[in-house]
Amino acid sequence: MRIAIQTFGTRGDVQPYLALARGLIARGHDVQLAAPEQFSDLASRLKVPFAPLPGTLLDLLDSDAGKAAVAAGRGFSAGLALLGRIKPAMTRLMDAEWEALRGFRPDLILHHPKSLASPAIAARLRAKTMLASPLPGFTPTSAFASPILPIRLPGFLNKPSHAVMRLAPRMLFGRLLARWRRERLGRNGGPPDTSIGVLYAYSRHVLPVPPDWDRERVHVCGYWFLDEPGSALSPALAGFLAGGAPPVYVGFGSMPGDRPRELTAAIVAGLRQAGLRGILASGGGALEFAGPGDDMLAIDAAPHDRLFPHVAATLHHGGAGTTGASLRAGVPTAIRPFFGDQPFWAERIRALGVGPGALPRQLTPDIVAAAAHALQAPDRRRRAAALGEAIRAERGIEAAILDIEERMRA
Repeated sequence: MRIAIQTFGTRGDVQPYLALARGLIARGHDVQLAAPEQFSDLASRLKVPFAPLPGTLLDLLDSDAGKAAVAAGRGFSAGLALLGRIKPAMTRLMDAEWEALRGFRPDLILHHPKSLASPAIAARLRAKTMLASPLPGFTPTSAFASPILPIRLPGFLNKPSHAVMRLAPRMLFGRLLARWRRERLGRNGGPPDTSIGVLYAYSRHVLPVPPDWDRERVHVCGYWFLDEPGSALSPALAGFLAGGAPPVYVGFGSMPGDRPRELTAAIVAGLRQAGLRGILASGGGALEFAGPGDDMLAIDAAPHDRLFPHVAATLHHGGAGTTGASLRAGVPTAIRPFFGDQPFWAERIRALGVGPGALPRQLTPDIVAAAAHALQAPDRRRRAAALGEAIRAERGIEAAILDIEERMRA
C-alpha cells in the first residue's frame, strides 16, 4: 500500500508521525512523510522518505512577534493577530503538499488536522483519507470540551465546542481554500468525503474513550513513541544522573520565551529551595541557564525514552508528546502551559492524580518549590508508576497499523 503522511507544526507535531512511518515501512508499505523542511535531517537519519514543506510558519513562531505571543500565553488570539502573515504562507504550504502528493500518488493520506488541503487533494487523486491526531478535539463528544479552546466551559457546552472548533479553519481560511481548490485542483465547492476513519495517538488510560464516540469509526490506539535503539545519553548527562539523587527534568520543548533567564532563575531557585537537583533543557529557547552549580545541568535536548526513567519528576509545557513520555516513564509531572491544548493535558494530569494542576504563567521560586514538593508525594508517585505500567503495555503504533490495514481492506 502507498501511504502518504501529511503533518505540520513543531517537533511534537512531527515526531509521532515519524514513528508511525517507521512502523508502516517495517510492515512493508511504501510511505512518504511530508513535514516542515526543518525536519529533513531527522527523517533522513531515521530512513523515512521525506517531502519537505516550507518552514515559513515555524519561522514565524521564532520571530519576535511569535515569541511574544506564545510567551504571553495568547496562543489562540495570537494566531488571529498574525493571520495576515499566516495566509500567504498557507498558500505556499498547500502548493508544496499538492506537489508532494501528486508525485507520490498514494492510496491513503493520513493527515494531521493542520493539513487543511489533504481532504481536497485526496478527492482529486481518488485516495482515501484518515485524520490522525495526537490530541482529541476533532470528534464531538459531551465528555469534555475541545482541548484547543483557551477557556473553560460548562458541561452542556462540551459537544458544541467541538463543532465550533471544527468550523474555525473554514471560518478563517474558507475563501483561501476555495480559491486554492479552484485554481490548483480545478474543483469548485468542498471535496467529497473520502475519510475512512479517525486515529487518535494517545492513551485511553490518560483520557478514557467517550461513550458517545462511534467505535467503528474512531480509534484511540495509544501513543506513537519514537524510540531510537541506537540513541544514548551523553557522557555528561549520564555522569550527572549517576552523581546524586534522581533530578527533576525541566524543559519546554519547542516553546520560545521572551524572558528565558528570568524563568530559569525562578525554576532553579525553586528546585534548590526544595532540595532537588535539576536537568534544564533549553529546547526552543524558553530556558537559559548560565549559572554554575553541581546540582544543575544544562542541556540542549535528550531522548525522552532514555532520560525520563531516571528522573524523579518532570516539569514541562504540556505538549501531548512530552506528557505521554513522562507518563510512560511512570514519573509524576507538572505542567506550566503556554497555549493550545497544553492546559487540557495539565488538567488531565491533575485529574489522574499524578501531578498538580496547571502552574501559573509567572513562576516564582516558592511556586516551583511547592510544585516540586507536591510531585514527591508518595500517593502521586504510586499513581504515576501504575499509569506508566499501563501505558508501556500498549502498542500504539501496532494498533494503528492494524486499524489502517483493516479499513483499507473493507
